[in-house]
Amino acid sequence: MTRVKKGVNALKTRRNVLKQVKGFRFGRSTKEKAAYEALMHAGAYAFAHRRDKKNDMRQLWMIRLSAALAPHKISYSKFIGGLKKAKINLDRKVLAQIAAESPSTFASIVEKIRS
Repeated sequence: MTRVKKGVNALKTRRNVLKQVKGFRFGRSTKEKAAYEALMHAGAYAFAHRRDKKNDMRQLWMIRLSAALAPHKISYSKFIGGLKKAKINLDRKVLAQIAAESPSTFASIVEKIRS
């Protein structure tokens, strides 16, 4: 069996890794081992933070709804409970958007919950 050297493949891998870490700081952008480790961490953080972003947005919608409910003298928790009882199936994202763009429509939703 003939001897196979891995020079071409190793060079290709090294080149690709270093291309991906362009812009990273210190040895992480130039040293192959540090670059590979930085890529592994970056991938893990990117995966986790895609999940975190969804939670951050939900919290933002809650804050916006709470602010929109303040003039109506109703708390956020009472509002959400009222939505469930009135069987109004609007999610927080849509409610926050309605509250920001169409206050009159939002006021009518609040009145339906009160009655």
